[in-house]
This record gives sequence, C-alpha cells and structure tokens, in this order.
Amino acid sequence: MDEFLNFQVIADNFTYFMIGRYPKGPLGGLGLTLYLAVVSCILSMFGGLILGLLSISKKRWVRWPSVVFINAVRGLPLLMVIFWMYFLLPALLGRTVPESRTVIFGLTLFTSAYMSQIVRAGIEGIPRGQTEAALSTGLKHWQAMIYIVLPQGLRNMIPSFVNQFVSLIKDTSLAFIVGVSELTHVGTQINNRTMAYPTEIFIFIAAVYFVICYAFTSLSRLLERKLSVGSSA
Repeated sequence: MDEFLNFQVIADNFTYFMIGRYPKGPLGGLGLTLYLAVVSCILSMFGGLILGLLSISKKRWVRWPSVVFINAVRGLPLLMVIFWMYFLLPALLGRTVPESRTVIFGLTLFTSAYMSQIVRAGIEGIPRGQTEAALSTGLKHWQAMIYIVLPQGLRNMIPSFVNQFVSLIKDTSLAFIVGVSELTHVGTQINNRTMAYPTEIFIFIAAVYFVICYAFTSLSRLLERKLSVGSSA
C-alpha cells in the first residue's frame, strides 16, 4: 500500500494546506476557503433577504425588475459570474481589486439570487391570515412583513440557509481560476511542485471538503428536527 500511496506529502505541507503562508504572508488554504464562504454567506443572507422581499412586493415596478434579475443570475454559471466580477469591478472602480474580493462579490451575487428563493418560500409558507390579522391592527403592509411574517418565516429558512452555506463552501473551489489561493489552488500548487503525489493530495482535499460539508449537513438536519418539534409543540 505504501508504494502506491504516500501521505507524507500531506504531513510535510499540512500547515500550508490549512493557512497558506499566514502569518508571514497572505492567508490561504482551508483558512481562506472558510473566510470566503463565511463572508459571502453573511452578505448573501442580507442580499437574499432584500431580493426575496422585493420579489413578492405588490408593486409591479418593484417586483418585476427583481424577479428578472434573480432569474438572470440563476441562469448563469457561477464561473461566468466570478469572471465578470474579476474583470468588471476594476473597470468600474478604476483601480485594481484584490482577487479574493472579486470572488466574494461574485459568490455573494450568485448566492443572493438563490437565497432570495428561500426567503420567498419561507414567507409564502406563512398563512395569509397572519398578514391579514396584522393589517387589521393598523400596521402597514411592510410593517406586517417585517414584524410579524418575516420572524416566523426565518425559523423555517434556517435549515435551507445552512444547506446553501454547504454549497457555498464547495463553490469557493472555483476561486482558483482567478488565482485565489484557497484549498484547491494550494493543492494544485503543491502538486505542481512535487509532481509525484497527485492522488494523495487530491484525496486529502476531497476528504477535507467532505468532513466540513458533512458536519454542516448534519447540523442542518438537526436544526430541521428541532424546529419541526418546536413548531408541532
């Protein structure tokens, strides 16, 4: 077995796999992967919330542009969105933008479109009577949505948000295409340097992604069970 698989290359480069050249250089590896995913997820939650609310607005001039934007973004490959951000942001801002930031913008834009559908489904899952009861007390429609409907809908959205975060972790692997040193890019660098252990390197990378994604998927299932028990009680 040893003559076919030699995982010593993983032990020799373990720190580089985890954090890149940090703290003597920029963060990389798994640390950068999680950073990209967490920041993009937080921004996407706000973006998805705004887009989701706009997409169910009763005003057509608000609803239709948001629906067109959501469907347009969802119909594009994520790789194309990342390329757009990589070339478009510097052109719009008139200065260079760090590659990691362009990836965060791309991931945020793409994921916000998907999270907006989670928000929309969560809100539409609340009985209409809740909104009508709130309106009957004198609240405006936007007040009923923010203070009555949305807090109840968010309870049902949490497991789906966690699942989307899992997808986002995997999507960060596309950042290597613009030179961002996340986990996949680091593995490719080590493989190009050693030229001897591609199987061991990419088995290790796959195992890392699996462990992280499985942990968050299990958390999502746990949340679903707890929330279902809480709602039935």
